[in-house]
Amino acid sequence: MQQAALHPRTLTTGLLLAAAGSIAFSGKAIIVKLAYRYGVDAVTLIMYRMLFALPLFLAMTWWATYRSPRPVAPLTRRDWLGILGLGFSGYYLASFLDFWGLQYISASLERLILYLNPTLVLLLGWVLYRRRITGRQAGAMALSYAGVLLVFGHEVSFDGWGTAIGAALVFGSAVSYAVYLVYSGEMVRRLGALRLVGWATTVACVLCLLQFALLRPLSAAVVAPEVIGLSVLNAVLCTAAPVVMVMMAIERIGSGLTAQTGMVGPMSTILMGVLRNLCTTPPTRSWRRVEGQYRFT
Repeated sequence: MQQAALHPRTLTTGLLLAAAGSIAFSGKAIIVKLAYRYGVDAVTLIMYRMLFALPLFLAMTWWATYRSPRPVAPLTRRDWLGILGLGFSGYYLASFLDFWGLQYISASLERLILYLNPTLVLLLGWVLYRRRITGRQAGAMALSYAGVLLVFGHEVSFDGWGTAIGAALVFGSAVSYAVYLVYSGEMVRRLGALRLVGWATTVACVLCLLQFALLRPLSAAVVAPEVIGLSVLNAVLCTAAPVVMVMMAIERIGSGLTAQTGMVGPMSTILMGVLRNLCTTPPTRSWRRVEGQYRFT
């Protein structure tokens, strides 16, 4: 879908949805960094995020299937393969790599790396669909990568391999999410935003729960109460709500323009990080598991 062909109201609505979704997504990094202060790891944290988000996505799937005002065509084998692929790349792999990377780098650097997402969408669109990249877009891509490399070089000089590992993981997350954006743009007009989101994210939730069951003992689910509260907040405000908003934006203005509008995300993360530092103080003690329960020690 080309921007010039869009109705002004459709364009405005799509841009607002994309911006709101990006800002809501950006709060995820702040919440994850707060949760890490209580001794939880990435596998457990993403399990709780998806566990609390799963009922919301199931409700979306039911609504889009049985309460839709328009007739709903049955899903074909090709549709199911697309849903499985999008669920794996967009919500499972991208989320896990992002959470894992945040164990090593700051939320600000994480968002700065994810700032490359629009350029990755452009590159994938060119490789997969031969969509033309203009000179202005190429210049913006070069500037984006130069800025990220500059900040990365500054931080890696202080933290060494930890920053390099974290940056590589988050960049992998950006690539995985860019794949999701490109392919979802081709599917959303056929299946509808809510239906596609509901099924794809349900797949991702199941994968995250299976990952925890395979990699962690059941006792690892015992976490600090604050982690539960932060996970509920993450699931509702920084997962379910923005996922729907971004998919509705893609449905209206396409994946490329949605990704470009998402560039407001890094700045909002930086501002949220500043507010977090002003309003919170780090715990003077750490959480440790003592006789099966988390306590301050």
